[in-house]
Amino acid sequence: MGQPESRAAENAELPPGQRLQRGWPVTHYGPVPRFKPERWDFRVFGATVDGDKHAWTHEEFSALPYDTVTADLHCVTKFSMRGVEWGGVRARSLLSLAPPAEGVTHVMVWAEYGYSANLRLADFAAEQSVFATHRAGELLTAEHGFPVRFVVPHLYAWKGPKWVRGVEYMTADRRGFWEERGYHNLGDPWREQRYSYQEEPGEGPEL
Repeated sequence: MGQPESRAAENAELPPGQRLQRGWPVTHYGPVPRFKPERWDFRVFGATVDGDKHAWTHEEFSALPYDTVTADLHCVTKFSMRGVEWGGVRARSLLSLAPPAEGVTHVMVWAEYGYSANLRLADFAAEQSVFATHRAGELLTAEHGFPVRFVVPHLYAWKGPKWVRGVEYMTADRRGFWEERGYHNLGDPWREQRYSYQEEPGEGPEL
């Protein structure tokens, strides 16, 4: 008799419409890119405070300050993972290393094959937002985003692309890959912001 109650208690702590996932499903659009360390770099560009582009090789990026974050992961396909340990470079560290100019309100996180996700600067800079290289102390697999995936736990997981290659600072919002294809511009799982037709005035650029 206690098992259904326990399961209900677990689900009660999840965002609406989500179910608890025990494993880690592989979900992505398109092929898994082949990692070539000699050609890989991570760039910050757009409206930087000094007007310059900033870039790190894979070796340099791997040497940046490493932090761990324990947080849930909520996929728009309705599964949630609880208490995942991510390791990598916090977004706040990147903002310190390559500060945005005054007036920056949004960022675009760019990944392989031109995939992108737009976020408000405040969401990007949240304490638990991290460019993850590890999960539970182990390097990410290629299918899960190696060498770098962005994790922004308080938003749906599509806002955290796999195979990230850079960040663009923006002074106005612009929709990313899935946001142009019908997903909500903000993506708050606790408000169940799944699709663009749910958007309130002011929550995103016109489609």
